[in-house]
Amino acid sequence: MGLSVGVGGAVWLATGRGTGLAQASEKSALKSPTVVVNNTPVSREDKLTTSFSPIVKRTAPTVVNIFTTKTIKRSLGPEWPFPFRFFGDPFEDGQGSPGRSRTFKERSLGSGVLVTEDGYILTNNHVVDGADEIMVYLAKDKKEYTAKVVGKDPRTDIAVLKISASSLPFITLGDSDKIEVGDVVLALGNPFAIGQTVTMGIVSAVGRGGMGIEDYEDFIQTDAAINPGNSGGALVDAQGRLIGINTAILSQTGGSHGVGFAVPVNLARNVMDHLIKDGRVVRGYMGVSIQDLNPELAKEFGLSESNGALVSDVTEDSAAAAAGLKSGDVIIEFEGKPVQDSRNLRLAVARYAPGTKVTVKVLRQGKEQTFKVTLKEMSESRLVGGRPDSTGGSDDVLDGVEVGDITPAIRNQLQLPAAIKGAVITGIEADSAAYRDGLRQGDVILEINRKPIRSADEAVAASEHAPSKKVLVRIWRGGGSRYVVVDESK
Repeated sequence: MGLSVGVGGAVWLATGRGTGLAQASEKSALKSPTVVVNNTPVSREDKLTTSFSPIVKRTAPTVVNIFTTKTIKRSLGPEWPFPFRFFGDPFEDGQGSPGRSRTFKERSLGSGVLVTEDGYILTNNHVVDGADEIMVYLAKDKKEYTAKVVGKDPRTDIAVLKISASSLPFITLGDSDKIEVGDVVLALGNPFAIGQTVTMGIVSAVGRGGMGIEDYEDFIQTDAAINPGNSGGALVDAQGRLIGINTAILSQTGGSHGVGFAVPVNLARNVMDHLIKDGRVVRGYMGVSIQDLNPELAKEFGLSESNGALVSDVTEDSAAAAAGLKSGDVIIEFEGKPVQDSRNLRLAVARYAPGTKVTVKVLRQGKEQTFKVTLKEMSESRLVGGRPDSTGGSDDVLDGVEVGDITPAIRNQLQLPAAIKGAVITGIEADSAAYRDGLRQGDVILEINRKPIRSADEAVAASEHAPSKKVLVRIWRGGGSRYVVVDESK
């Protein structure tokens, strides 16, 4: 059974909502703090030392413990499962009428790093997010301070705190772009609230992404043990310079398995400067939906390798649209630097301020073209977002796929913009090539082999007359479009 037009049948699609950029509670007019930076590469010719004690003595006083308190209201429901009652009946709302919730105080812990002598602290956003009260404890002088949030950036999981103090110990910042796999690193923090702890390891990898932890991922991976409570603490090099903010672990048990991740200090410092000066992070925005290239897509677009970022859609009235970029372009250079993948491009664009004119080189139908794009500002809800081989015939290259026209009910159910035209996939066989290669029920077919599709009949006709068993399909899913190669010959 080939691609067919479905009659009736409901379309089911699960959708999620992204988290926008969180702004600081109050816009700050403060100047950037004076941090000490030493960007010389670490010496890699020295023999491994027998003790890191001198480095720990110098850096440990700059790492603080963070304790937060959050007020939460938990529903108890009418079927309270325990045989006892609280003093102050939890089912009374103070007016004598039954209630169904009770207020609790939730306490959590984390770590942070002093980066200036007057009390600016780098930590993770998830350490302080939603906290009613934040207390910072300095282990060396056994003093406790109340901290205020200067700003938070969920997209990088970085937050900046400030305590009122002076002449504090502070850490020297390194250059995270100059670290290499195999460099020795130390992780400092307060795991499990047992007190300040130091662990040693190496840089296991750099530029890690695709973890689904945050929107902008460029992690340093390390095997230095990182555990709950280490979040927001320091990752330092063999000279005691801050190179990362410990953020997450990859673990099925919650304990360290030697796979930890830290936000590079260069990224953290850039975010900190924005939060202190502007109260929020202002990022450049091109207005393109991009995806990585796999070998099949690379071949379809006439590329010898899978480097670059494929433009699957261009937002109307965006900077990219004004410059002339189109869906199907493959961005291979940004500001003179090669683009490795979509994550690499997203990070590069975000480093530039709105209004900046950048140079973008693309491959369009096998030919290089260069565009000048004047970046716009990313809003809180946005993220940066050749013909097939003619040998061999095919009766239908989307075998096992059922499509239907976009009715008003379907458009409303899938929350499709009015401009979206195409054919919606109302059913797909689980053992089909189309399912294996990524098509799903609820997807809207926009193009087949770069030919626009406006109805279910057009989709069937384009599928039946495809020149080969391999087809390039452009679909709409979850608020954006992307390309998929379906290969019936496999």
